Amino acid sequence: MTTDSVAPRSPHIVIVGAGSIGCYLGGRLLAAGASVTMIGRPRLHQVFETHPLRVSDYHGFDSAVQLAPYQFTTSPEPVAHADLVLLTVKSAATEDTGREIAPLLRPNIPVISFQNGIGNADRLRPLLPKASVLAGMVSYNVLQKTPGHFHQGTEGKLMAEASLALTPEIIAAFNNAGIPLTPRTDMHSVLWSKLLLNLNNPINALSGLPLKEQLSTRAYRRCLAMAQDETLSLLKAANIPTIKMAAVPMEWIPTVMRLPDWLFRRLAQTMLAVDPIARSSMWEDLEAGRKTEIEWINGEVIRLAKAHGRTAPVNQRLVDLIHQSESGQRQAWPGLALLHELTKPSA
Repeated sequence: MTTDSVAPRSPHIVIVGAGSIGCYLGGRLLAAGASVTMIGRPRLHQVFETHPLRVSDYHGFDSAVQLAPYQFTTSPEPVAHADLVLLTVKSAATEDTGREIAPLLRPNIPVISFQNGIGNADRLRPLLPKASVLAGMVSYNVLQKTPGHFHQGTEGKLMAEASLALTPEIIAAFNNAGIPLTPRTDMHSVLWSKLLLNLNNPINALSGLPLKEQLSTRAYRRCLAMAQDETLSLLKAANIPTIKMAAVPMEWIPTVMRLPDWLFRRLAQTMLAVDPIARSSMWEDLEAGRKTEIEWINGEVIRLAKAHGRTAPVNQRLVDLIHQSESGQRQAWPGLALLHELTKPSA
C-alpha cells in the first residue's frame, strides 16, 4: 500500500512596520516566491500605488515587483493569517505595536523582533503571551534610494533566537531568498555585538557624509573607538561576552579604528566594502525630520552604565548631540571638531 506525501505548506510571512528594513526583507522574500504581506505607513502605501517595490544590494542583486493590494496594507488584520511575523517597527513603537497585534495572533506563532536595541523581545513577551517571541538581528544597512527602492549597502547577516518555532519551512524561505536566517542560542551577546557596530550610527549622522567616506576618515573612526572602548569596558563589568561580527574580534575593533588612514585602508578592506551611497538609518531619520533611535543604541550603553554604578560620558555626549539635531540645532560636524567635542571634560 502506498500513501501520498503532502509537501509542507510555505509559511505566510507578515512584516509589521515595513519601512526600509521591512520592505527590503519583504522584497527579497517576494522575489523568491514567498507568501508575504507588509504592513506599513500610509506614506509608503501611496508610493506603492504608483511605484514597484524594488530591492537591490551592493553585490548586484536587483529585483522589482508591482505589489498587489493585499501585499502592502496599513491595516494590522493580515497578522491573523500569519505563520511568521517579522517586527521591524522603530523601538519606540514596540509596546503600542505589541498591544495592537496581540488580539490577532494565532497561538504559538513566532514573532521575530528585527529591531535596534537590546530588550525589545523582552518588552514584547508580556504583551504577546501566546506567541513565540524571538530576539532577532539585521546587521546590514538599508537605504531608500528613490521612492519604493530599498538598497542593502553593507555586508551583514540575519540572526534570530533559536527556537522550535523556526520550522524548516521558515528557514528555507529565507535561504531561498538569499538572505539566510541563522538561529543562535547566544542572542544577548549577538545584540550587544551588533550594537557595538551601531555606535557608528550617530557619528555618521553627525558627519553628514556617506558611510564609506566617513569611515575612511581617522578622526571619525577615533570618535567611534572612544564610544566602543567605553562600551566594551561596561560589557566586561557586566560579564556580557561578545561574538565576532567583523574581520577581527570585537575587542580589537577600537584599535583597528585608530589606525592611520593608509594602514586602515590596507588592513580593513572588508569594513570599507560599503556602497558609496550608503548612510546610517539615523542620518535618514534626521533628514526626514523624524525622531531617531539614539535611545535604543547609545542610550542602551548609558542604561548599562547606570545599572553598574558607572557613567558613559562619550555615549552620553553623542546622545545629547543627536537630540540637539532632532530639535532643529543640526550641523555637520567635521571629524576633528567632533573628536574635540567628545574628548573635552564634561561640564
